Amino acid sequence: MPSVTPAAPVTLRTIRKMVDENVPFACLTCYDATTARWLERAGVPILLVGDTAAEVILGFKRTLDMPLDVLIALTAAVKRGAPRTLVMGDMPFLSYHISEGDAIRNAGRFVVEGMADIVKVEATSAEAPRIAAMARAGIPLCGHVGCRPQQVAVAGGYVAAGRTVRELEKVVDDAVALEQAGCVMLLVEAVPDEVAGAIMQRTSLPLIGIGAGTACHGQVLVLQDLLGLSDTPPRFAEPVASLGSELEKAGREWVRRVAERRIGGRGYSMQAGEAERFRNQDRSADGLIEEIVRPGRRERGPRS
Repeated sequence: MPSVTPAAPVTLRTIRKMVDENVPFACLTCYDATTARWLERAGVPILLVGDTAAEVILGFKRTLDMPLDVLIALTAAVKRGAPRTLVMGDMPFLSYHISEGDAIRNAGRFVVEGMADIVKVEATSAEAPRIAAMARAGIPLCGHVGCRPQQVAVAGGYVAAGRTVRELEKVVDDAVALEQAGCVMLLVEAVPDEVAGAIMQRTSLPLIGIGAGTACHGQVLVLQDLLGLSDTPPRFAEPVASLGSELEKAGREWVRRVAERRIGGRGYSMQAGEAERFRNQDRSADGLIEEIVRPGRRERGPRS
């Protein structure tokens, strides 16, 4: 299948145009330049450098442990790998919660150091004033509502949101408040279809869904879930490949080849005449060593 790398860089205006023309857009998480390069060639318009890197890259059990500096560095790596793709940086736990100054400073780092085109924040209507301050500073923001993984300690685990009318109204109110605060995009996670539909009716922003039904303007998944690299993917993530088993197979094959001294590929050779020169030097060195180690060829008498 031919590459569909975008002819022009994907921007927020590109995404808004897709929404206006009722063209669903894809989004995937990504954490390195090499993978970003291939996903850009595949035509994925948005790459999210999520705090899920804490789990799938760093090996933690939760997203709360994602270091800010590491996530900024990964965001820059993805942008270098996919310069024509819209890259979204994800603000990790406590990077924007302590004060308005910290929030603006850290979000600004994602834009400047991380080269992010947009910055995602998990927030509710309670955080709207801080979101507004960040937006006034010129930071393009995506508001994350519904299930918010950074609240896992409070919620006692990852749970769906909006499953009652009261919860639905709360999620929708959060989305409306974040739009009014200045967000330019929204993301809703792990909610029934009705919640996503209500958000789309009450707001005018592009809405990305993850486990939120098919009606959202865009859809995102964690790349490892999509590729079959996760041992226990969430219920809403259906893999399109089985790269985990393929990776295991490749590893086993390499172990076998090394054991058989059959590593494949092409080796290197010395320049013309250099191998013979080396062998001659090696023979001369052997003779010198033998003369030093075995000097008995020429007997010497005792000193008088």
